[in-house]
Amino acid sequence: MKEYWTSLASLLGVLAFCQTLLQTVFPPELRFALAKLFHKIFHWFSSYCYFDITEIDGVNTNELYNAVQLYLSSSVSAAVAATSSAAGAAATTTSPSPSHSHSRLTLTRAVNSSAVTFGLSNNDCIIDLFRGVTVVWEHVVTQRQTQTFSWRPLPEEKRGFTLRIKKRHKSLILNSYLDYIMERANDIRRKNQDRLLYTNSRGGSLDSRGHPWESVPFKHPSTFETLAMDPVKKIKLMEDLSDFASGERFYQKTGRAWKRGYLLYGPPGTGKSSMIAAMANFLGYDIYDLELTEVHTNSELRKLLMKTSSKSIIVIEDIDCSINLTSRNKAKSSVNSSVVGTHGCYNAGDLGDENGGNGGGGGNSITLSGLLNFTDGLWSCCGSERIFVFTTNHIEKLDPALLRSGRMDMHIFMSYCSFEALKILLKNYLGCEEEELDGDVLRDLEGVIDDAEITPADVSEVLIKNRRNKDKTLQELFDALKARAEKNRRRRKRRSKKRSKKQRMSEEEEEEEEEDDEQEEEEQEKRALESPGKERSFGGGHFEKGCEKLGENDHEEEHEEDQEDKKEK
Repeated sequence: MKEYWTSLASLLGVLAFCQTLLQTVFPPELRFALAKLFHKIFHWFSSYCYFDITEIDGVNTNELYNAVQLYLSSSVSAAVAATSSAAGAAATTTSPSPSHSHSRLTLTRAVNSSAVTFGLSNNDCIIDLFRGVTVVWEHVVTQRQTQTFSWRPLPEEKRGFTLRIKKRHKSLILNSYLDYIMERANDIRRKNQDRLLYTNSRGGSLDSRGHPWESVPFKHPSTFETLAMDPVKKIKLMEDLSDFASGERFYQKTGRAWKRGYLLYGPPGTGKSSMIAAMANFLGYDIYDLELTEVHTNSELRKLLMKTSSKSIIVIEDIDCSINLTSRNKAKSSVNSSVVGTHGCYNAGDLGDENGGNGGGGGNSITLSGLLNFTDGLWSCCGSERIFVFTTNHIEKLDPALLRSGRMDMHIFMSYCSFEALKILLKNYLGCEEEELDGDVLRDLEGVIDDAEITPADVSEVLIKNRRNKDKTLQELFDALKARAEKNRRRRKRRSKKRSKKQRMSEEEEEEEEEDDEQEEEEQEKRALESPGKERSFGGGHFEKGCEKLGENDHEEEHEEDQEDKKEK
């Protein structure tokens, strides 16, 4: 044993002597060149290539680093959840599923996030699969050198990800894999982040951060599953929204701005506001509730549009009541209407109704042209992936220029509660499926629901009152629908009687007019029969005297002409 330690000490001494000799004989520049050559030879024969993704690129934040961090954190969370639920669940998945062999993870929860996410610890590795290709991610964290002076202080730690792939997979990873990570990160960020509901500040004032919008968390629970409307319309709308959200390349190819407009119209209480909330929850978009009565000029309207974010829904509710933007044909017939040029622009204050159609502010000068440019002009293209939603109770009051495609692409009529919508409400409030309800009860409800012309809001109120007792609730609902249907039938009968009465009155008036015309014709004929005697007396007396006077005048003229001839001779 003593000989072993003696030989080991001798070896260490030789190595120390060789190191000293190398440092003395070979200068640092030569040693650096030899090390660099060695690394080149190593990478030349290696089958892997490496890519570093740092957190900060110069002075700017690297967006790719944040996307990779969010993607890997979500992937690790999914892998942990799959491992805890079932050991074989990860093997059956078809999407890329990273594997993690270490037990140390980080837990984070970002601002406005609704879930806790897992993350990689310092200098840890994770393996990911993409289209059958294995990639290795390493989270590298090193201490940054102390800064003497900097205009922008940097973090003490230098963070980054190192991507290791095989050289033959380089084109696939750089062209497709990184784009896939960016898309997945955007989806994850939109799903985890709570949606916000914005409203414009009064009079165009700015908040503490200089923004004209004020926001609150949007927690509306409405979804398309709970929305009481025709299932066919619902599916059609969901497909249209999905095509819009995934249609970036389509809109670029066709040269159209990436936006879409919807018009929701119908009686009050038919679910227009719930529809907007369901659209926001379905797409994961923020909502900007634009109050036009608080906007005074077209320039303020453009500034509000410029401050909206992408992936958002801009809502103008009750547009026919916000300001007077009714049909220009009606505006032209009014004496006080102030039509400007040929663009259909007029002052909302001049056309305001008695209830304050100009917004009550006394200075509202939003024009129809400004609103049209807001929805479909050049200023509407300052962002992307925006949805404009308008609601109204009276579509006939809107100007046709607002209703055309490009501004309101899809018109959705929110009708009274139908039988299909009623079944959705019964499921939501009573927890009753169609198979669980009595067939006779369903047939009775189906027989009166159309004639009742009741809104989903009124049906919901009946169901809420006695939701603990299903039988009592169904009976009260049937009685309410039956009473409403009978009332509507009586109303229709009265209207039909009034219409028939008006028709009879109009027919009687026409008959009276015909009788008056006949009497006038008879009187004219009588006057014509009495008039010939007067005409004969006129012809026999006055006419003959007139002829005698004409003859005397002719003789006088001939006599004067003879005298003139004699004088000339």
